[in-house]
Amino acid sequence: MDEVAAALRAAGCVWADEEAAILRAHDGDLATLLARRVAGEPLAHVTGWTTFGQRRLTVAPGVFVPRPRTELLARMAAERARAGSVVVELCCGVAPVAAVVADASAESVVHGVDVDAAALVCATENVPSGHFHRGDLFAALPRTLARRIDLLVASPPYVPSADLDLLDGDARRHEPRSAHDGGPDGLTLARRIVAEAGSWLAPHGRLLIEVARHQAAVLAEAFAAARLASTVVRDDELGATVVVNEP
Repeated sequence: MDEVAAALRAAGCVWADEEAAILRAHDGDLATLLARRVAGEPLAHVTGWTTFGQRRLTVAPGVFVPRPRTELLARMAAERARAGSVVVELCCGVAPVAAVVADASAESVVHGVDVDAAALVCATENVPSGHFHRGDLFAALPRTLARRIDLLVASPPYVPSADLDLLDGDARRHEPRSAHDGGPDGLTLARRIVAEAGSWLAPHGRLLIEVARHQAAVLAEAFAAARLASTVVRDDELGATVVVNEP
């Protein structure tokens, strides 16, 4: 019997056999890794990495772990990036979108912004060529980027504050509350991004924001108020929704 898988199964891990194989392949002490996972720490935090599309991203204990649904945002950004494009990922965390864009368009100039210092350490490992800034949205960016951003992308926190207790246990216990809390209706940061984007986008720049499916129509109204035409793009397989302006 695989004792590692058995211990994981007893702890309620649905993919016990797969997780056991991952832990065994890790170069850390297996007993310590297993104890951390059995205690409920997310597998990504235990191993120090997570899979995002075709990419392996570095993560660290306590940081937000990118979700598969954000692969839609990353794919859309990569499709629109061109050689020399200036790309900014707001609320970047460990920079999953910036990493995919940098891989797809090596000549793009990639920036990321987040308030979480630990996440930004991971971001610099995931995108060594990137430029990362700690702070509150646009306030953290160099003014030299004003009116020069070709692609502005974000997966901001969009869980309504009243629903935070409904998140799964891993998210509640091991990720920053600020990485999920989107304010009263979940769109507080998204609205701020839309309202301020015009001062930063290049003349034909694009803005792409990930939200929940039921929030898309409301966010599209914010785009319209900012004089940004918008389209809602969905991927039902990923359970993902992105609102994008296409000049």
